[in-house]
Amino acid sequence: MSGIFLSLGSNLGERKENLALALKKISGLARLVKTSGIYESAPVGFTDQPFFFNICAEIETELSPPELLSELKQIEISMGRIKTARNGPRVIDLDIIFFRKQKIVSQNLTIPHARYRERLFVLLPLCEIADFVPPGEEMTLSVLCNLVTDQQCRLIGRI
Repeated sequence: MSGIFLSLGSNLGERKENLALALKKISGLARLVKTSGIYESAPVGFTDQPFFFNICAEIETELSPPELLSELKQIEISMGRIKTARNGPRVIDLDIIFFRKQKIVSQNLTIPHARYRERLFVLLPLCEIADFVPPGEEMTLSVLCNLVTDQQCRLIGRI
C-alpha cells in the first residue's frame, strides 16, 4: 500500500468532469492506485455556494510531500482555480490528506491534513478505499467517520 491519499473536490462548472480531468493530470505525475466513488456534499464554512462533488484517491509517487503539493497546486492553476474567500467556491481543490505515516507541520503543508477528521466529505470517500489508524490517532478512519454527524454527504456515482 502506498499510503498517500488525496482529496479532490469541485463545486463550479462541470463538477464530475473537473474531477476526472484532475485525476488524469495527477496520473501524469503519480500512479493511481485506487479512487473512491463521487460523493456530493454541502459546503462547510462558507455555505452560500453550490454543493461539492468529492472523491479520494490513493497514489504512488517518488515525489516528496512538498514536491507533490507544488504539482497539485499547478494542476489547480491549470484548471482555472482562482483563490477567493477561504472555503469559497472552486473549480478544483486538491489536498494531500496522508503521506504514508509522515507527520509534517510547516508554513505551507500540514500532514495529516489539519481538518480531515472533521470533514465527512473526506472521511466517507477515504473509508471506501482504505481503513487504517491514521498517524497520531487511536481510532480507525471508519470510527472517525461515524463521529461526524453534523454534515450531509452521499454517494452519487463513479468516474
